[in-house]
Amino acid sequence: MNLAHHAWRALPAGPRRLALAKATSWLAPRPDRVPPPCVGGVAVAGEIGRASGLGESARLMIAALQGMGVPAVPIDLGDTLGGPRGAVAVPPDGMPLVLHANSPLLPLTLLRAPRGLARHRRVIGYWSWELPTLPPAWRAGLGFVHEIWVLSRFTADAIATLRPSVPLRVVPPPVALAPPRPSALTRADFGLPEHAVITLVSFSLASSFSRKNPLAAIAAHRAAFGDRADRVLLLKVGHADGHPGDLALLRVAAGGLGNIRFETRMFADADRHALTACADIVLSLHRSEGLGLVPAEAMLLGIPVIATRWSATTEFMDATSARLVAYRLIPAVDPRGVFEAPGAVWAEADLESAAAHLRELAGDPALRRSLGEAGRAMATARLGDDGLRAAVAALNLS
Repeated sequence: MNLAHHAWRALPAGPRRLALAKATSWLAPRPDRVPPPCVGGVAVAGEIGRASGLGESARLMIAALQGMGVPAVPIDLGDTLGGPRGAVAVPPDGMPLVLHANSPLLPLTLLRAPRGLARHRRVIGYWSWELPTLPPAWRAGLGFVHEIWVLSRFTADAIATLRPSVPLRVVPPPVALAPPRPSALTRADFGLPEHAVITLVSFSLASSFSRKNPLAAIAAHRAAFGDRADRVLLLKVGHADGHPGDLALLRVAAGGLGNIRFETRMFADADRHALTACADIVLSLHRSEGLGLVPAEAMLLGIPVIATRWSATTEFMDATSARLVAYRLIPAVDPRGVFEAPGAVWAEADLESAAAHLRELAGDPALRRSLGEAGRAMATARLGDDGLRAAVAALNLS
């Protein structure tokens, strides 16, 4: 067994994921070819208790449905790849099921789910992807859904390249309906200087080091401010314990400068939002985003955002509501092999553009305030529940 496991792990990530997707798609239970009419509310299934993007999207959807007066049945399936889960009850026949599990892992999710979860109901896949094209493993889930909802137009355009035979609808997470609510923690509680201009870069090392591109943020900060003590870059690094090599690269890039700080503790949501509220600027030099929850939350808190002018973040920000960084497209190469696809590209942020925006905002408190308010207004308008309301209305619930 150990030899087989080691041989499996030795395979390149792409072929390994494709093999898993194909094998589970042969074994997983399929939904009814023609679903019954939708009745009784909406069941929302996924890794609801997990700190992940799809977990957060499931929680936001449940809260929004309840706010709309639509009965929402949460179904926590735990970690798709084998994490713990509690007892799961199958919802009544006819209740539509929204599965927050991306296409390659959707068959495996159904294999691990209670028997009959996908039967006698409309099954909807809620998917997110961060590149303009898709790897072959993404075909695995197409035969298990009656329609597809996605977080952004950027993701929808990528999935459209598969030519799915089911409806495809953009349903952004209704982030603005449950805006961040910071705790009472202050800069002093986080050990941050009171009078410095603080730029926050917040990301998880579990979400692809290369895609989040924190090394560019360090380089832009150094180019903009050098070692100025009143200009602080704070890197909030999630899941650092699981990726010590990546954290070490960041520390080397910081070069021991006193105005570059690291925060690796995991916080409750309210404390995490308090940390964001302590910042003067939020910076995201991402190479690609399927949505961009950190910039969205910052905008809803009225914190001005500097972000790469590419991918899904441009769907809720523009030059009037954020500072957008120039870029060039390069081949998408992810050392972990997760965010790769034939012919895929992503953005390489222009460091001079980023540094210029940092200097401009750091030196102008009034501009930071006005840009933050413009960002709040735009994120509130574009990340509400319009998409979800339209999607639910199309289900013709009775």
